[in-house]
Amino acid sequence: MTRRIRGSVFVSLDGVMQAPGGPSEDPTGSFAHGGWLPQFFDGEVGEAIDRFFGTDYALLLGRRTYEIFAAYWPYVGGEATGIGEVFDRTGKDEGEVAAIAMGEAFTRADKFVLTSRQPDLTWSNSHRLGDLDALRRIRQGDGPDLLIQGSSSLYPQLLAEGLLDEVTVMTFPVVIGQGKRAFGEGTPALGLKVIDHKVTPSGIVIATYAPGDPVVHGWAGPQSDSARERARVQAIEDGTW
Repeated sequence: MTRRIRGSVFVSLDGVMQAPGGPSEDPTGSFAHGGWLPQFFDGEVGEAIDRFFGTDYALLLGRRTYEIFAAYWPYVGGEATGIGEVFDRTGKDEGEVAAIAMGEAFTRADKFVLTSRQPDLTWSNSHRLGDLDALRRIRQGDGPDLLIQGSSSLYPQLLAEGLLDEVTVMTFPVVIGQGKRAFGEGTPALGLKVIDHKVTPSGIVIATYAPGDPVVHGWAGPQSDSARERARVQAIEDGTW
């Protein structure tokens, strides 16, 4: 049975997904707004994340996201803090306890890193995939679904190759103005089917999509053939519009 590839992404209203979690998460491209998400976070976003990671899974990550994760999660709750131990959660708030649990889970999970480079994969259960053919072999094998968190570089190529089964987009009520987009250069024109959606009390739109049909081009209303429209079209062709 084919394993599904499912993504989950935090984006601003203008489509930016870069560094939502903290100021030093990913400053590439002189990105100045790292940590834009926490002020909007609410309980229903937390529940959506819990559902996304609620069954057995493996992680599918781009190299940079893997390096962000590998420098954080094992040290919050995982092999670097002694996975398998009973952690003392006394005095820790709910967020700290949740982070410990996720660190433990991410350390146990298989982590597949799609990259042409040779990153440090010493975090337990980490595996390099050198190209999409290697990913296809993993997808056709046995195992749980492959889940993407972050990893903006993956979405264009997965959609172009028909490898993405669904994606949950959590759109936050903020515009950033610069930064990496979830569906950036190389993304094919493609319709999407809405599987589920809701709006949280903080105004965050959580919608899950599956790839749909190719984009069909047409007129939203009657086509104009007025002299003014013909002149406008000619100006477009002349490069003077």
